[in-house]
Amino acid sequence: MTEAFDIQKTLFEFLGGIGIFLLGIKLMGEGLQKSAGNRLRDILDKFTSNPIMGVLAGTLVTCLIQSSSGTTVLTVALVNAGFMTLRQAIGVIMGANIGTTMTAFIIGFDIDEYALPIIALGSFLIFFFKNQKVNVIGQAIFGFGSLFLGLRLMSSGMSPLRELEFFHDLTVNMSANPILGVVVGTVFTMIVQSSTATVGILQGLYAQGAIPLDAAIPVLFGDNIGTTITAIIASIGASVAARRAAFTHVLFNVIGSVIFLTILPLFLKYLEFIQGSLNLNPQMTIAFAHGSFNITNTLIQLPFIAVLAWIVTKLIPGEDVTIEYKPKHLDPIFIQQSANVALSQAKLEIIRMGNYSVQGLEESRLYVMTQDKKHEELAIQIEEALNNLDREITNYLVQISRKTLSEEESAKHTALMDVVRDIERIGDHFENILELTQYQISNKIQFTEHAQEDLHEMFDVTISTVKQAIYALDSVNREEALVVYQKEDQIDKMERTFRKRHIIRMNEGLCTASAGIVFADIISNLERIGDHAVNIAEKVLDKSG
Repeated sequence: MTEAFDIQKTLFEFLGGIGIFLLGIKLMGEGLQKSAGNRLRDILDKFTSNPIMGVLAGTLVTCLIQSSSGTTVLTVALVNAGFMTLRQAIGVIMGANIGTTMTAFIIGFDIDEYALPIIALGSFLIFFFKNQKVNVIGQAIFGFGSLFLGLRLMSSGMSPLRELEFFHDLTVNMSANPILGVVVGTVFTMIVQSSTATVGILQGLYAQGAIPLDAAIPVLFGDNIGTTITAIIASIGASVAARRAAFTHVLFNVIGSVIFLTILPLFLKYLEFIQGSLNLNPQMTIAFAHGSFNITNTLIQLPFIAVLAWIVTKLIPGEDVTIEYKPKHLDPIFIQQSANVALSQAKLEIIRMGNYSVQGLEESRLYVMTQDKKHEELAIQIEEALNNLDREITNYLVQISRKTLSEEESAKHTALMDVVRDIERIGDHFENILELTQYQISNKIQFTEHAQEDLHEMFDVTISTVKQAIYALDSVNREEALVVYQKEDQIDKMERTFRKRHIIRMNEGLCTASAGIVFADIISNLERIGDHAVNIAEKVLDKSG
């Protein structure tokens, strides 16, 4: 009876401790992130021009969000979106591994006795102050205290493990067979989904004397491998480049573990020397081991980023289809040299943006017709690219407006500003169509064969109209612009005709009311896209007229 009670107590304390620890990590990370400003994406986007900057950016972001998995997932998303190349991503992933060691060093400081007052302070800042900034700081402090409270409970729960023969045999086996330790660390971290938590548990076990250093270090290597599962999950269904970035995280940690396993006796001697020289407590010893592993691994593999990229490209073949979010033609130097040249560069970028809008419409049509998820995902990428290009081009045009412009340049500037807005709105409308199709799929709404034919026809004409409007803008072709007017009139007539047809089908009981609503909303969005195409053609007629 006593033994059962002890097992229960051990299990409850350990599970409760790990729950509070994970909550503490989350709250502290979120608090730090909010207090620093929600610019993590911008940091990764802007400060990854070379591998070293990528490592620094990855380290900084991971220190802020307290999660290497979170940074890697964010990096995978940026690669998937086309904001970041594979080589840039590899640098960030290396930095994320360094940044995650920060928590282990925090744990190394023996301040768990003050966990409860720290939690109290954080709570007071959250509940008794209305200032948002103070609340955010309170959240970070509360998370910090929770981290140590969770550790204390975990340590308390793990202390009886020293007496268990099974656990003793396991640690002996891990000391004799380091690969077993790596496997244990990998599997446990995959389950918990947090290397920070498993490293914290390892620190507690080593502090309790439940595991010797030569058994703990291989487990530490496994913790680093296990944490890559989150990025792998995030990359499922993503672009080829994103999957390659996620796999690089695995490869980086596996290679590092293999290197350190081959020099394990030497690494253990180094840790014993550091422990004795600096008089480190057990927790800080593990923290130094974690930091030394990740920093050294990064320094070893940093010169071989191109090789890593080549390996993952071979392992994950395929043609990558990503949308480049960043502008190609908006060099600020043109603004200083000549406003007219800068306006021409802005126009080139607008044409590129317009071609994206056509591609987005084509993917939207394919999604409506096939309901294949990959078309929706690509269309969403394109819409996000349109939003980003809208911001970048608008900012560029605003900078141009600060220069002294001639009457002709001023008119061109105004026209380009309007065109950017129209193209961005096209993106909003095909996004609406995607959402309507999602609603249709989730609610199992079926269109009749005639309704599908009508949609197909209207999509064809709308896409053709937008394509022609962009071509007219590019070539300043008056005849093409006039054709856009004719086609838009055709779209308007289609919208009215198809709406009437659908009402008749509903009255005859051939389709449902919900199908009618979705159908009407889709053709309404297509009609509005036609209006924006006319607005673009108008600018051509104004200029050529």
